[in-house]
Parts: sequence; C-alpha cells; structure tokens
Amino acid sequence: MKLLYETQDAQQNRGFIEELQRSGDFDLVEWDDWSDHGLTQLANTLAGEQVVFRARRPLAARYLEDHGIHLINRAEVNRIANDKWKSFELFMMLGVPTIPSYRQTPSYPCIAKTANGHGGAEVWLLQSEKDIPNTTAPLLFQPVVAHQADIRVYVIGLEIVGAVKRISNDSFKANYSLGASVEKYMLTAAQEKNVLRIARALNSDYIGIDFLLLEDGQHVFNEIEDPVGARSFYETHDDNIAELFVEHIRKMEKHAPFHREDRLK
Repeated sequence: MKLLYETQDAQQNRGFIEELQRSGDFDLVEWDDWSDHGLTQLANTLAGEQVVFRARRPLAARYLEDHGIHLINRAEVNRIANDKWKSFELFMMLGVPTIPSYRQTPSYPCIAKTANGHGGAEVWLLQSEKDIPNTTAPLLFQPVVAHQADIRVYVIGLEIVGAVKRISNDSFKANYSLGASVEKYMLTAAQEKNVLRIARALNSDYIGIDFLLLEDGQHVFNEIEDPVGARSFYETHDDNIAELFVEHIRKMEKHAPFHREDRLK
C-alpha cells in the first residue's frame, strides 16, 4: 500500500508516518510535481495500488481516481474538505448548525478566510474595510461568533474515535500548531449525531470535523479537515490513532477486497 505526501508535509508529519508504517505495510511516496506531466508520472507510479492520500490536492485526487487508483480518502472528500464554501454548503444541506458564511463582508468586525486555507493559516480578523487582505485567493467572510472553545472531532469511517477541545489564550485562532491549549472533550449526544451525519454523507475514511462550542453550550460547525493532523489527539488520548486507521483499512479490505489485478485491467 502506498502513502502519499507532499515533501514538506511528510517532513512535518514524520512521527505519524512512522506510526502508520509500524502498524501496516506502507511505502511512502513524496510528490511535489502537480503539473499535467507530473500527474501522468504519478498515476503510472501508483497504478494498481491502494493509496492513502495525504495531500490537499482535490484535482490531483480526482485525476488519480479517474485513472483507476483507489484513494483513502476518496477524491470527493478531499474536494469538499479543502473548499470552505463546499463544506458550508454541505452543512446547510444536511441541516446541521453552522456559522453563516458570505462572499461579501456582512458587517465589521468579521472573520475573513481563504476558501482553501488550513491549519489556522490565512485567517484574518477584520475591524474595517482596510483590513481586507490583499490576496487573489477566493475569500469567505463570517461574523465573529462568541464561543468558549473550538472542538475537533476525529472520525474514522463511521466511528468517532475522539475529540479535542482547543482554547486559545491570546488569539481568535484556536489551533494546536499555533499554540492553543488542548484537552480531551466528550461530545454530547446532539454533537455526536451531527458529526456522524456529516461523516455518513461524506463516506469518509479518516477526517477531522471542527465546530465552535458556544457560550450557551450549543455548537456550530465550521470546517472539515482532510488530511487531518493528529498531534492534538496524541497529546490528549491514550489510543494510537494510526493503529485505529490501519484497523479500519484492514476491515475495508476484508469486506470489499482490493485486488491489484482488477485495477490493472
């Protein structure tokens, strides 16, 4: 089985990669050429393989699937998770509570995000029009929502394997990689129901689902992460999420066996 990362992400996630390789038989493929020629080469390299796809490259994922390569997660999950507009539309379609999102500033102050940003990067607090970032990337605007914490839920298949409460002491960005404090969090029945509704709609294998925990205890969904980082999970849980992920893959293979020769036909 192949494990696909971009080179920089592979360096930053070396620990998780080693845990996956300790739990299963994974050959690491580091790839950075996403040109047409590069994708052709990549498809040839991965032909007939099952691939754990750990890049934020929806178009590349679709290309590989169209060439008969089985991806975990599938390309549609990557497409929706890496486009905040698509995620917002999914939340609205499913009827789960979500943060209102706009293509124009609703009022000030507000939050601006690039549609394809991740990890707390490319997020700005705007106090006035002069604060709008100078970027060519599509922007999404949201009202400032008073909340007590940001929750990330880790979902493997249709099983919630854990949740992390993230609190930032000096920033509106509650992201562990940016210095937020983290602790284990137990979901309410309503939160669990909504999370599983999202995971079921995506038919995903391993994702993170983020929501804001409001001051009155209610919740509003915010983002979907694919690929999702596991540092805060390891910081707050005893389970090895890499092992849980590999177990999920093995169960998939058992119930729907993957035959290399079938992919090569």
